Amino acid sequence: MANDLDELTGPVNDQGRDVNVINKQIPVTVGVGSKVFEVALWVMLVIPGLIFQLKKVKAGNYFDQLQQKLQHDASTIDNYLEQRVMILQNAAKILDKAIDLDKTTFAEIAKNRNGGNFTQASQQIDNVERAINVAMEAYPDLKAHAAIQDAMQQNNYLQREITAAREVYNNTVNQWNKDIFKWPVKQIVAAKRGYTTRIPFTTTKEIKEKARDVFF
Repeated sequence: MANDLDELTGPVNDQGRDVNVINKQIPVTVGVGSKVFEVALWVMLVIPGLIFQLKKVKAGNYFDQLQQKLQHDASTIDNYLEQRVMILQNAAKILDKAIDLDKTTFAEIAKNRNGGNFTQASQQIDNVERAINVAMEAYPDLKAHAAIQDAMQQNNYLQREITAAREVYNNTVNQWNKDIFKWPVKQIVAAKRGYTTRIPFTTTKEIKEKARDVFF
């Protein structure tokens, strides 16, 4: 039998294809068959019905804990974003006499960060970083400033940590999205609670376009 997906014979899209995260939550539902299944457990024998009920309680507790983990993972991203803001603020103070940074930028960052808008807050922080880099290009002597060098090194480190934290958050979202459709116990519980899939981290259209730029 031939491979279902044969990389040697194609078909192949020579033009390539970009991918996007679909910004849609899918509700969990169960059909009549699931309800019949539950009733049958009680009608046929009481013990299987009790066991299934205990499993549903356990599944409910599991989902409660997984939601708390999602909150924790999101908060970790928030913490790193806050640290990055503070570091860039310190760098901006050093550069204050050399460049004119938008005084409302950091206030907007804080507002979006506290509102859970990680994508917009992160984009604004990136804008501040670019402004600082432009300033250092315009004033080469600033590159030798130890405090600036230290701040930008910390900024690079935090950016890597933010990327890693987003991956952890996405992994938890993926776990949630898989578990709510595990039939019978978890899917029945998820449907009764009105759960939906969760949307992982997404970047902006602007960032995607910049990623295609030639930097060197």
